[in-house]
Amino acid sequence: MTTQNEYGYAGEDVVPAGGGWLFFAGTILGLAGIMRILDGIWALTYEGALPNRLEDGILGDNLETYGWVWIVVGVLLILVSFGIIARSQLSRWLGYIAAVVLGVSATFWLPYYPVWSLIYVGIAVLVFYALARYGGRQTV
Repeated sequence: MTTQNEYGYAGEDVVPAGGGWLFFAGTILGLAGIMRILDGIWALTYEGALPNRLEDGILGDNLETYGWVWIVVGVLLILVSFGIIARSQLSRWLGYIAAVVLGVSATFWLPYYPVWSLIYVGIAVLVFYALARYGGRQTV
């Protein structure tokens, strides 16, 4: 006979509280990292005319600068996403920074892609919430 505890039957795989939120946060940061890397590759390989009003951009008018910034941000986001899914406390704190970087870096594109930039900012807020609410150490 199996006995029940507060999480379910003994021997069952139990998803800790907030596991879905942390999976969401890790997945979103990983996907955002992939998107940033693709943005960076595009910026580094683009041969056409510069987009309109790029000279007004925060990082200047050089697409190569944007490309390297986005690649570095993308790699950071992917590494942190794996750590969050593994419930690493270091990754949780780096995830806070990554969520802020995700939201702030999205504002760089606000003059050019306002809807997508605002969606990125909203996603960054949800990731920050997930990490703040459910990313702490588990108590038994």
